[in-house]
Parts: sequence; C-alpha cells; structure tokens
Amino acid sequence: MAGKKLTCLHCGQLNRVPEARLDAGATCGTCGAKLMPGKAVDVDPAILAKAARNDELPLVADFWAPWCGPCRMMAPEFSKAAGTLSGRARLVKLNTEDHQAAGATYNIRGIPTMVAFSGGREVRRQSGAMREADIVRWAEG
Repeated sequence: MAGKKLTCLHCGQLNRVPEARLDAGATCGTCGAKLMPGKAVDVDPAILAKAARNDELPLVADFWAPWCGPCRMMAPEFSKAAGTLSGRARLVKLNTEDHQAAGATYNIRGIPTMVAFSGGREVRRQSGAMREADIVRWAEG
C-alpha cells in the first residue's frame, strides 16, 4: 500500500496514510487523533524522537519555553505556519522548561530554535523568532 508513514503526535503509533488523504482529515488508527492537525502540536521528547526517526514528511520542531518573550511572540506565527504547510510538513513544539534534557539532546543553545528533520536526520536549524511567511519559506527550504 503506497502512502506516507506518520507518527501519531498524541499516542506515538505509526500510521501509513495515502498521499491523497494527507490533507483530508487522516486520523490515527489507534487513538483517532488527527495526523495533520493544521496547527502546531506540543510533543514530548519520546514522540519527537520517534517522529523525527520514522516520518516520511518533513517535521519541524520549535524548541521553546513559557518564560521566553520571543518564543511567546512566535507561537501564533508558528501555529499559522503549521496550517499553511498542512499536507506538506508537520510542525511540533517541545517545551524545554518541562523537558530540560531535550535541550541537551538536540544541542539547543538558545530559544526559540527550529529544527527541521527529514529522512530520520536533522537537515537544518534556525534560532530566533520568525513570522509565519518566513517560517513557511524556511520549512520548505
């Protein structure tokens, strides 16, 4: 069966989604969560690692913290970019305050930092707050 492998951002289950259904409300076969939610989704380090390793769509992670002013400023822009990129990429957020070890694991030196994953590996990163159009352009890079 052709399609793209996607990790459910809620339960971590791997799903295969026909390409025609990527932006048509595909849901997880285990928990029923949307696989392309159209907004940025908060994830934990285990889900991020599994999605980065297995997903066959580009994955962009925003490493942020609630006390960070630029992070709070970028949050709605990042979520809008997730909607714009729906079906072509997935955008997730990882709270470095709640998951401090993840900052070390991914070598995060400042926040907000976006890290793009493709084919199981990091392909690029960008630090600093950005607007929706810039995030989309960067993610499609």
